[in-house]
Amino acid sequence: MKTIAVLTSGGDAPGMNACIRAVVRAGATGGLRVVGFRHGFNGLMAGEHLPLDPRSVANIIQRGGTFLGTARSPEFKKLKGRRKAIEALKSAGADGLVVIGGEGSFRGAQDLIRESGIRAVGIPGTIDNDLYGTDFSIGFDTAVNTALEAIDRIRDTAASHERLFFIEVMGHRTGFLALEVAVAGGAEAVLVPEAPTDLDQLCRTLSESHRRGKSSSIVIVAEGDEPGVAFTIANRVKSSVGMESRVVILGHVQRGGPPTAKDRVLASRLGAAAVEALMDGQTGIMVGEIHNAVVRTAFPETWEKRKGLDLSRLALVGALAG
Repeated sequence: MKTIAVLTSGGDAPGMNACIRAVVRAGATGGLRVVGFRHGFNGLMAGEHLPLDPRSVANIIQRGGTFLGTARSPEFKKLKGRRKAIEALKSAGADGLVVIGGEGSFRGAQDLIRESGIRAVGIPGTIDNDLYGTDFSIGFDTAVNTALEAIDRIRDTAASHERLFFIEVMGHRTGFLALEVAVAGGAEAVLVPEAPTDLDQLCRTLSESHRRGKSSSIVIVAEGDEPGVAFTIANRVKSSVGMESRVVILGHVQRGGPPTAKDRVLASRLGAAAVEALMDGQTGIMVGEIHNAVVRTAFPETWEKRKGLDLSRLALVGALAG
């Protein structure tokens, strides 16, 4: 192996730049040439590549987003689009490919492996933290802390005006981000897709807290399949609880900003591990971290197996609500 390519795909996540940096510098240490493809699989199909060396990735470890750019690519799902991508990899002289992204990105990489024989390794980069094969994905910790800072500020307003706030956080179809934020933010309740939503019980919980003298409350809502669901829930709850309520949707603010130290370390470790896997002759796998050890998981397992949410934390949120 002489040349490897790297791209970022899907939603951006804080720490992607740190991961690209690690791939480039680990590749250089191993005597490899590294090229970066811009704009995810769209840029791969268009042949938008540039050479990357250790100096070209200086001073990016602290930057959010991805300097290579990213995109979602319906065209890549078609055979014609993937053939363009294969030709672009050949034109760039790439023997291997590192894909930083989520489940959809790994499905695309698996298609390339099957249709071209090129070696490909994935790195989990998503704030949703929903990929099987790793305890944490790059960007999750930063997104939690970004949401937590906003919630701390909202709690000040909630207390001042004696209001009930419904705060919707991202997470795609999972509740990892919502549950982590709810525990860390001292929320009174949290609603996640992995557990049935009992609005009657939620109303009873909030009403009882209000009767005990609690003048404000925070409810964290995972966006689930339908962003904006917090408005629907708030409208159904507020009349029963008898408190003035507000809805805040944090949205894409959770994706941006400088990555935390934890995300920078994880990105650096997994970036180097991906290069090592390619040099070992591995392909069709994602490198992740489980119990502080680097592990390799076959691509299909990352979408065929479901990463379980620790539902005991739901009870913890309730027990600590006061």
